[in-house]
Amino acid sequence: MKKKSVNKLGLPRLLLVGCGDVGMRLLPLLRQRFRVFAMTSQPVRMAELRAAGAIPVLANLDEPDSLRRLAGLADTAVHLAPPQAEGILDHRTRHLTAILPRHGTLVYVSTTGVYGDTGGACFDETRPLAPVNARARRRVDAEQVLRRWALRAQARLAILRVPGIYAGDRLPVERLKSGTPALNAADDVYTNHIHADDLAQIILLALARARPQRVYHTVDDSNLKMAQYFDLVADTFGLPHPPRLPRSELAKQVSPMLLSFMSESRQLLNQRMKQELGVRLLYPTVGDALRKIKVGIPTSQLRLPGFDAIDP
Repeated sequence: MKKKSVNKLGLPRLLLVGCGDVGMRLLPLLRQRFRVFAMTSQPVRMAELRAAGAIPVLANLDEPDSLRRLAGLADTAVHLAPPQAEGILDHRTRHLTAILPRHGTLVYVSTTGVYGDTGGACFDETRPLAPVNARARRRVDAEQVLRRWALRAQARLAILRVPGIYAGDRLPVERLKSGTPALNAADDVYTNHIHADDLAQIILLALARARPQRVYHTVDDSNLKMAQYFDLVADTFGLPHPPRLPRSELAKQVSPMLLSFMSESRQLLNQRMKQELGVRLLYPTVGDALRKIKVGIPTSQLRLPGFDAIDP
């Protein structure tokens, strides 16, 4: 049976805040269900966003005056923009909440870094937050600001706590080529992962199915320590495994930021994401994605299943 054409002007409006790699993967999934307004601070990206099916809107989260004309533009929003690079408060999210409507829906992409180092513990969304660096504290602040906004505005908020995002073009290949060392087994840390295409589909599902004021661990089923992840990528591209060093020695050879990522060990459970959002991961583990890459299947060209049946 031939599908009826859809009048784009009759679709509900959605404001997409942050149009990097994940935002561009998300756009094709959104544009059949929403009239998407994509916010960007870069005039040079206007044509790219328009070609992707969005209505580009020039505004800057660092400049509150530029956001005023967006007030009331859309009842639904996806917030992908990171906080500014300094401080422990997320001023960008504060500026955004000033123009968000009452009774709306918002999905915020946060980070698993809000838990800090848990010593490799395995846990669900009820674990208390314990950020250990300013980057993670800004994310905690953003979550708190959005929770307060949602209560005031009687809005529906979903917070997705996201780990390291990877894809075929988002792998540590250059790191491996340069021979950057990894931690030895005694000092290594558990890491969590999600493919960028899986994250895009989870955001869409959260818009439709997330419970109000709900947090979801947006992680795959991988159970890897960091050096094991590097080894899998190295094997896929025919590269040598990185040398292993104890933490005391590695600290002398890597940047403070890289060392901070190698100092937090945690394993996040994802049952709530699967049960409440109905997520079926395209890539249940990093190994699943890398096997497709190894045989030459571009992951970005794989069809995302199950979206025709999403009920708002």
